[in-house]
Formats: sequence, C-alpha cells, structure tokens
Amino acid sequence: MQERKKRLRRVELAVPASNERMMAKAAGSKADMVFLDLEDAVAPKAKVEARGKAVEALKSLDWGGKTRCVRINDLGTEWAFEDIITVVEGAHQHLDVIMIPKVMRGSDVLFVDTLLNQLEKKLRINKRIGLEVLIEEVEAMINVEEIARSSPRLEALIYGVGDFSASQGIDLGAVYGPNGYPGDIWHYGRQKITIAARAAGIDAIDGPFGNFKDDATYSEECRRAKLIGMVGKWAIHPAQIEHAQRVFSPSQADVDAARAMTKAYREAEAQGLGAVVYDGEMIDAATIRLVKNVIDKADLIGM
Repeated sequence: MQERKKRLRRVELAVPASNERMMAKAAGSKADMVFLDLEDAVAPKAKVEARGKAVEALKSLDWGGKTRCVRINDLGTEWAFEDIITVVEGAHQHLDVIMIPKVMRGSDVLFVDTLLNQLEKKLRINKRIGLEVLIEEVEAMINVEEIARSSPRLEALIYGVGDFSASQGIDLGAVYGPNGYPGDIWHYGRQKITIAARAAGIDAIDGPFGNFKDDATYSEECRRAKLIGMVGKWAIHPAQIEHAQRVFSPSQADVDAARAMTKAYREAEAQGLGAVVYDGEMIDAATIRLVKNVIDKADLIGM
C-alpha cells in the first residue's frame, strides 16, 4: 500500500480561484500550502469559469515548493464532480491535494477517492493526489472517526468552525467575539477532531479566524490548537501567515534539546537502562515519544 505523503501544514492559505491577481500573490507568499477555493469564495455564476483559472494558475505560476490544493464545491451541489474532473484533467501533476467541504460520512470521501482512482489511471498520473476534508456539520462530528479512517488518500481533517457553528446553532455573538462562555467554545470539537486524526495517522488542522487584523487573537487561537495536537491553521489573508508559522514551529532550542534527549536515551537504552537523567530531569520511553513530535516537525521544516 502506498504510504501517505507527509506535508508541512503550519498554515494553509485560502485564495479565491476566480481571482488571478490573488492567486499570483499567494504563489509568492510564504504559506506552506495554498488552496484555490472553488466553493465559498466564488459566486455561483463564476464557478465554472473559476475551474479554468485554477488550472491555469496551478500550471503557470511558480509555487516555490508549496503544497498546491483546490477546494471543490460541496458534494451535494451540481458542481462538485466536474470540479474534480476538470481540475485533475487540466492540472495533472501540478495538483497535490483536493479539499472536500461539508463531508458528512466516510462514503463521501470514498466517492472522491474512486473518481480520482479512475482519473489517475486514465491520465497515467504517477503520483497519488491527497485529500483533506472539512468537518463543518454536526453529523460529520458524530461520524468523525469513520471519516478519518475512510481512505488511504486522506491526509488531514480540518475544523470548519464557521459552518459548524451554523449547523450546531451556536449563538452569533459567541462566534465573533467575547461571550462569557466558561472556556473555549471550540475546545470539544478541536479535541474530538484531533483525537480522530491522530488515531488514523493523519493531520488535524484548525479552521479560519475571520478578523485578519486581530493578530493577538489569531495567535492565541493558533496556540490553543497547537496545545492539543493540531499541526496548523488556516489563513484567510497573507497577514496571518507569519503568526501561524511562528506558533506551529518549534524553537531551535527545543529541537536541539529534543535531539540531544533522544541521543542520551538511546545510549542509555543500549546499556540496558530504561531511564536516564538528562539536564537534571528523568527521561524515559514516554518522554521520547513526546519529543519525537518536535523532531518530526523540525524535519518537515528543515530545521
């Protein structure tokens, strides 16, 4: 079985597939991933034309090693299947990932997986196109474990808090500002999605934060997502990229300590010891499992 490709997802930048200027700007940004949006960012009358613009951008722009993604329309719409066919047939090797919005159950992912299998065989594409899915409906949250294990193409679950809030009936004031709720209203969803993702061996990504001028709150949302094991967050504007990358990147000091700690433990292990004192603290196998997350992220970044 083909292994899932490991990708850096500290920040996923959203850009309308209908806007050539914004796509060109996104290609030159420092985002780890850019997704060209055919869904919410594009008006219904512009969706068909936007497919061609997305294909042209994928093929002609210099993406500088970024992961290139297209968000298709909801599978319940008239556009979704032709979004997939047009973009894959047009972009071929220039497309890395397809993002599926409003997934409800595992069979939704399998539909896209099957269609991609057919297209890859037809086009003789020599790499597997990955999938990301948005968890943004209450039904999807109930089925999140099934969704997470639905396809070997699936690489990440994303918490789409905007539509999810509408689906759950969350008070509008709680979505857009201080609300007096005793804690983080997104905590349960973040936890459940992250646990399902980690159990399936895939990434968990936090969704958008609308006020791109509020750097402090955006950074705090990144911090909360990172603390529970999410690996990145959406950016709806280039101004958010730097903040997400800073929060979701380990410091060089932490990376150096993690590698030194692992080296010390392996040396102790070779001597038949189950634990060792490092820098005044006792470390054991559980410690090494924890710091491996730091090392894995550092390796993806190139630190």
